[in-house]
Amino acid sequence: MRSSRLVPPVRRTARRWRTPPAILHGGEAFEGAAVLNEMDGPLGVLLFQLARDVYAWSATPPEHRAGLFEPGADEGLAALLRAADADLQLETALLALVRMTGAPEGATAEQVAVACQHVALWADQNGHLETAIAFSQGAAVVMPHEAALSFAVGRLARRRAEYPRAETWYRRAVALARQSGDWSTYSISFLGLGTLYLQRGKLAAARRFLLRALRTARRHSLRGLQGSALHDLATVASDMGQAQEAERLARQAFEMYGPEHPRLVFLAADVAYFWIERGRFRPALTVLQALVHHMQRREERVMAQANLVRAAAGAGERRIFEQTWEDVWDRMSRTQSPENAATVMLELARGAAMLGEHERAQAAAERAVQVARERGEAKVLLTAESVLDQVRRTRGVKARAAAAEPAEAAEPAETFAMDLVRTLNASLVAVTGAGPGPRGWIHNPPHRQAR
Repeated sequence: MRSSRLVPPVRRTARRWRTPPAILHGGEAFEGAAVLNEMDGPLGVLLFQLARDVYAWSATPPEHRAGLFEPGADEGLAALLRAADADLQLETALLALVRMTGAPEGATAEQVAVACQHVALWADQNGHLETAIAFSQGAAVVMPHEAALSFAVGRLARRRAEYPRAETWYRRAVALARQSGDWSTYSISFLGLGTLYLQRGKLAAARRFLLRALRTARRHSLRGLQGSALHDLATVASDMGQAQEAERLARQAFEMYGPEHPRLVFLAADVAYFWIERGRFRPALTVLQALVHHMQRREERVMAQANLVRAAAGAGERRIFEQTWEDVWDRMSRTQSPENAATVMLELARGAAMLGEHERAQAAAERAVQVARERGEAKVLLTAESVLDQVRRTRGVKARAAAAEPAEAAEPAETFAMDLVRTLNASLVAVTGAGPGPRGWIHNPPHRQAR
């Protein structure tokens, strides 16, 4: 006889989400050394000391902060601030941190974090990426439960090719965002992880993270992030050799973004690179000429110009090739290897090789190999080594016309190109106002900003 007793319900234990720790230091010899690597003079010393003070302040319980710093420490820092002659934006933020050292018990986490964010923004805008990481990380340790602050550190560390550090901060952002229900940061942090793995050439893992970002964005009606995920998935499809899927996803991203989205300009640049890879140089040239002067950050502009060099070479436009090559080569010669230096040099090498400019091609390819090896950009390194080997073997051989796609494939590319150009021209002011940089084909050709 079957028992009539009710089976007691299974007791479910609430899932506890553990916040993973993040890597706080890179390869610097001591805390704050990264700041001194980039900055000298009174401003460098001031930033170095304030970064260390912020970490010390955050690690001290509020009830023990009185007397944390030596008496008169703020006066010495204030003297450095006067000598540094910093611009107003930076001076205001630094002054708030100097006041923290004078009265550490009275400062609030919000005040310190906001000041650190302003310093990080200034440093990033002025090309001091290590300093930006130090202060962005300072904001994150001061307010350790804010997912968006952890994401910001991950993004900066990824841009500097500090991949292990970047991954720990992205994963921390995912956990914090999940706990707080911050679905926008949750989705964008998965986009960051996808970009990181794409940059390292691990396409299957990148695709998994990007699909999680897309599902989250759809579930919570985050239209802009849906566009970003589709944009990045198009990059992965391109790298996997799935040309039709890449174009389909790029079209979906274009429609999802809409004409006012700040990342539309980067989608256009990425699609142009995709066409370059397929031998569709004319539509790529059309798009790149329309947008190259509207990139806000120097790194983005130089990358777009490098792609323009290759598109012009493939289309046989030697005048455009010569003018753009000289501009890019001069810019890169006057700058310490920026974050996209390897990919810029790779595109210059490929463009020069197509026109039989073997000396130029070899010089650019050698530089691409060197920087890609230093930054651990595996796929760029592999491609650059292949291009360098080919250039060395074909020196003295007459240039051959670049292989192009069959003519029947031209119409869809031309149509999409004109759609992109018309939309950019109609909304250029809105489009160029924001964004952390291009992600896929433009930012790391031929593999992958920025999330």
